[in-house]
This record gives sequence, C-alpha cells and structure tokens, in this order.
Amino acid sequence: MSPSVLRGVDRAAFAVALAGRLRRAGVPAGLTAVDDFVRALAASPPDSMSSLYWTARISLVRRHTDVQAFDRVFAAIFADPPPLPRPHRSAPPADGPDDVYVRVPADTDDAGSGGGLPWATVPPAVAETPEHDGALRLPERRPSAHAGLADRPFDELDAAQVTQLGDALRAAVAGWPTRRTRRHTVGSAGARIALRATIARARRTGWEPVEVVRARPVRRPRRIVLLCDVSESMRAQATAYLHLMRAFAVVADAEVFAFATTLTRLTVVLRHTSAAEAVAQASVAVTDRYGGTRIATNLRALLTSHHAEAVRGAVVVIGSDGWDSDPPADLATVMARLSRRAYRVVWLNPRAGAPGFAPRVGGMAAALPYCDRMLPAGTFQDLLVVARQLQSVTCTDGRKWPTLTPAPRIIA
Repeated sequence: MSPSVLRGVDRAAFAVALAGRLRRAGVPAGLTAVDDFVRALAASPPDSMSSLYWTARISLVRRHTDVQAFDRVFAAIFADPPPLPRPHRSAPPADGPDDVYVRVPADTDDAGSGGGLPWATVPPAVAETPEHDGALRLPERRPSAHAGLADRPFDELDAAQVTQLGDALRAAVAGWPTRRTRRHTVGSAGARIALRATIARARRTGWEPVEVVRARPVRRPRRIVLLCDVSESMRAQATAYLHLMRAFAVVADAEVFAFATTLTRLTVVLRHTSAAEAVAQASVAVTDRYGGTRIATNLRALLTSHHAEAVRGAVVVIGSDGWDSDPPADLATVMARLSRRAYRVVWLNPRAGAPGFAPRVGGMAAALPYCDRMLPAGTFQDLLVVARQLQSVTCTDGRKWPTLTPAPRIIA
C-alpha cells in the first residue's frame, strides 16, 4: 500500500487553508464542505495526487461551473510542491510544536499575507550524518516481540518463546464471555421485579408491596472442554497446545484432556501457578505421548466417563491433525454424538493454514461434517486468532455456524 500523500499533515488545517484559497478564487466552499472534506480524508487517506484531487473536488465543489476555478487553484498549489527543507546540524531544538509546517507559496496577489497550505511536516529529530550527507534519517519502527514470532512454526520456537506464547494466550482469553443461566439473584435498580419475593415480603405489611424486590439472572462463564492430540504427528505442536489449554484452564475454568492412545485429564495439573512447571508436569502425566492416535476411542471414553456432564452445553475444542488409527466410521459416530451434546464443536488443525490444504485424511473428513468450525493452528498468530474466535462462538442469539462439508476424496 502506498503511503498517504498527506502523511503527518493536520487534516483540518489543510482543509481550511485549501477552502480559503478556493473562496478567494470564487468557489463557494463553506463550512459544511470543509467538514465533508476532513471526514473524507480521515475515512480514505489519499495515496496519490489523483486520489487527493477527486476527494477534494467531490467534497468542496458543489456546482459544475466551479470546476475550472477549482482545477486552477489545485494546479497552482500541487503542480510543483517545494522540497523539504534540511535543518541545520547545529541548530538547537525548537520549543514549539513537534511538527514544522512547510507552506506552499500563495498566489502573487496575496504572497505577503502569509497564506498557503500545510503541505508536509518534518519530524524534529531529523539529523544529518557524515555517512549520509544530505539525506534525511527517520526512525524505523521495529516489530514487537509478538509480531516477530507471528508466522514462525512451533518447532522453530525455543522454550522462552513458547512461554511468551502462553502469556499472550492468557491475556487473549482474559475476557472470556459469560452466558445467562436460569438462576436469579437479587439485583439493583433497573433489574426486573421478582413478583414472588415481593408478595412474600408484602405479608409483613398487610399485603401492601412496600418493599419491591428486584432480581437479575446469574451469568456464568460458558463451559469449555479442550482435547489435545499429543501423538507423534503432533510432536511439534504439543507443547504450544498445552499452553493454550493452560490459558483456558486458568482463566475460563476449562476441562482439558490430552490423548494419544488413551485419555488423560490435565485440568488440575495445568492450573499450576508456574507455566513451565505446569507444562513439565503435564508431559510427565501423559505416559503415551508421541505414540499412536485413537481419536474415536478417546472421545468415546470421554462421553462415557464421569466427566461427560462437562461436555453438555460446552464449547468442545479438539486439537489434532486428523490422523487416526480407528476406522473413520467410528469417528463419525462418536462425533455425531458429541455434536448433539455440545454447544459448539471446534477443530484445530495445524495443517489447515497451508496453501492448498484439503481435509482428505480419513479421520478428518469423517469428523468435519459434525464440526461448527475448523481453524488453522500452526503458528503463534494462529493460536491468538483461535483464542479470539472461541470467544465469539459463545454468542447466545441463536445463530449457528455454517456446517462444513467433507472433502470428496478420502485417504484411509
């Protein structure tokens, strides 16, 4: 994207100065037109002279007969803008504003009035160096720590960077939304009247409702259940996914499980105050990590265990690449049962963000029709997007995410 031709310019001062020049040329550019011009510059900053011309003409010119006068004024101002002045290397810093306006010369008839347009601004910290004599050196912005790791795969991150990922995920899910329950509690002014409680208290005052009781519904966080695949095919993503599960276990009181050939509950382990210690204990607790994968068997074990009630009405998140040693028909059966019990089913696939990806693996293709959404989760930025997406699925307006369709070809 090209930089704006008015970068660093006070848009209001620019619009007022240009309108003044137009009025002196006979174009009736009023306050409403100036306001429209300022709003247009803010909504769509011009990246070329042509874009600036049409933005100004549409905003400031109301009559077709004024077009020629507008063109003359615009050409006189912008046909040959002056170069930026170079500050003297020994000049002391000024005590004035941070931006120094470089004014375009006005017409010859009012050159002594000091008119002109704030065409460009010069940063006060510009300096000349012997190496770059005559060149302007501007400070460069460096990417933040998160931006520098945004697109790096998990297998390229060290332990400190993965811990930083965990801290960012905890901050991303800090505002986990709540849902309205059927329970009510005594509320403040503005809440609805609790008729039964009000009548009960009216018994003390001769059935006169002297004291009105108000109640509001109790809101609780939407339950979320996360299951992470820690098999051999998910070795590179396992540690990062553990940090994702820990963020939800600590902030949103989630139930988290890891699975390869068996299912292991990690809710208590991952709530440790130290992120490194929590991940280390979780790695020790999962005895079958980096082995085979039995997704259908582990999902069935969850639905038949005493933790199955946690799935009811919850957002269920499954992090896996879809490689499964169980038959695809078994996974389709258990996923259908899971989708009927859960509020939303979200599948995180670390390979979904690759160009040309298609869910042709047998397990992934069998599970996809029962998922509300499949999200890519192969990089630092992907997991931050996942955290925001999972907050949006807790909407209670009755909308359902579009059901995904499986790929036409299945590889067993």
